[in-house]
Amino acid sequence: MATYDTHDIIVLGASAGGVEALKTVIGGLPSDLPAAVFVVLHIPAGNVSLMPSIINREGTLPAHHPNDFEEITHGKVYVAPPDHHLLVDCEFVRVTRGPTENHHRPAVDPMFRSAAVSYGPRVIGVVLTGTLDDGTAGLQAIKKRGGLAIVQDPKDALYSGMPSSAIENVAVDHILPINEIAPMLAQLVQSPVPDDTLYPVPAGMQLETDIAAMKPTGVADANKLGKPSGFTCPECHGSLWEIDNGKMLRFRCQVGHAYSINSVLEEQSRALESAIWAALRSFEERIAMSQRLADRARDRNHVRVAQRFDAIVHETETHADVLRQILLQNKDLPTSEEDRAS
Repeated sequence: MATYDTHDIIVLGASAGGVEALKTVIGGLPSDLPAAVFVVLHIPAGNVSLMPSIINREGTLPAHHPNDFEEITHGKVYVAPPDHHLLVDCEFVRVTRGPTENHHRPAVDPMFRSAAVSYGPRVIGVVLTGTLDDGTAGLQAIKKRGGLAIVQDPKDALYSGMPSSAIENVAVDHILPINEIAPMLAQLVQSPVPDDTLYPVPAGMQLETDIAAMKPTGVADANKLGKPSGFTCPECHGSLWEIDNGKMLRFRCQVGHAYSINSVLEEQSRALESAIWAALRSFEERIAMSQRLADRARDRNHVRVAQRFDAIVHETETHADVLRQILLQNKDLPTSEEDRAS
């Protein structure tokens, strides 16, 4: 890919509600767009992604899931495949199974960050509908490297979490309803960019990109990104390192799993719910066993033994009822992406 002095790298990130939003934005781009477009839509690892075929049906730009080390070409749309990060490297794309970020793979942040490292001021980052805050840290990276930031108006988004987080933590250039984003992109790709040397790549930004690309030096040096937090990674249970990006506090473990504050809390909620269900199962087994032993003792006229096991049944049922009430009343334990609307 030749060197250009315009905004010719467009990266878009979306989560819940993102299919329709991406259809609108990419479908509204001209067929002769002098830029390459990269897309991350959160999708479960076991699912099939139909996003390329949807884009091909709705718009004029050809879309596909790229291969690792595929050359970047203007006028094409590169869509992250399920369970893989899409990274934007110099001249080519990387498709990797690096550590999850905010419990997602693909995730928006690593794609945004890699584009910022490789192309600096030439990048336009776009955050669309979604829950929680994936994309915010990546958009911060794009701005630090002199790029532009566009965010869907939260009032216009089906799910406002991702847009609201980006606006709160990033000096966004444009906040637009979904129908106005494509025309704005068509204008911005024609505009000149500032000198790349004015926006050097921070060491931490490069290191986090190396981690997503599964480079050994990036993983080994993960602890250089911040200070020990005292917390453990919800996925691998290793130590979490605290990364302070000014307004936004993030965490990353030594093998590379990365989290925002909100995603850490969400993962802790998941772990807590799992622990409560495991405890409830143990109580139910204890009740069943004690009841069987009490009945057996009564059959043999061992009254005191039966009474002792009856007391265990009563006590354990009380504890089990408490856990059931916690599970019934806890509204902070999401079960799906759509349930995590902000």
